[in-house]
Amino acid sequence: MLEQLRARLLQAPPDMTEHDDYDLDPAHRPAQFGAVRAAVLLPVIARAEPTLLLTRRTEKLARHSGQVSFPGGRSEAGDLSPIETALRETLEETGIAPSFVTVAGYLDRYRTGTGFDIQPVVGVLSGGFALAPDPNEVAEIFEVPLAFLADPANRRRESREIAGRMRRFYAFTYGGHEIWGATAAIIVNLAERMV
Repeated sequence: MLEQLRARLLQAPPDMTEHDDYDLDPAHRPAQFGAVRAAVLLPVIARAEPTLLLTRRTEKLARHSGQVSFPGGRSEAGDLSPIETALRETLEETGIAPSFVTVAGYLDRYRTGTGFDIQPVVGVLSGGFALAPDPNEVAEIFEVPLAFLADPANRRRESREIAGRMRRFYAFTYGGHEIWGATAAIIVNLAERMV
């Protein structure tokens, strides 16, 4: 599985952001908007039916509270690469130690309307990892089959008013979880590379 992923992923982080929250509605894209560098890990669990591990953020967080996301966050001064950011944040949020993650590659960078320039890092989790979610950040950790996420029939386009402006985005529903916005767009990017 690792070699199949590596063959379809970028092997170096891209220099430019390819996608953003305005991909489905480019007419409303601001001329310029600044962004803080961040990274997320897409943890693929190599089961008989491979799954993708996701988190649901707690309701008490200031940004994106209650939303489904990948483990990750803003880059810190000591992070030497997006991989270091993604692995550090994954450990902090989920308790998964970096030694259980084998990095397969990168997806296209994604810029959010809330000010983050996200570098998605895809990693395969080896068996024996343990979950210890940070209760201040993570309300729940769950898995979704990769085959479900890769099937275009399970993805839809929606629109919603956010901060006074209509936004269009991808969305999935799985096991009672609504996966939408940047997380869904990054999943779509992964699914497109897996074809």
